[in-house]
Amino acid sequence: MVLLDEVTGRYWQLNRTAALVLRSLLDGVEPPDTARALREAYPRLAAERADADAASITRELTEARLVVPA
Repeated sequence: MVLLDEVTGRYWQLNRTAALVLRSLLDGVEPPDTARALREAYPRLAAERADADAASITRELTEARLVVPA
């Protein structure tokens, strides 16, 4: 997935994990619950890793102002 900030012209290329987290957030899933979506999509992924990845991706998307906390 590729995102474009039309104001700044900046692009972000998201891997599958980040794209799944973003889609979950856009679908209204609360940030702490995005890890569950990762665990469902990647059953071999350890719960702790899913939690850490989801939190990190959410934080980075928020800091880049690609998502806005509700």
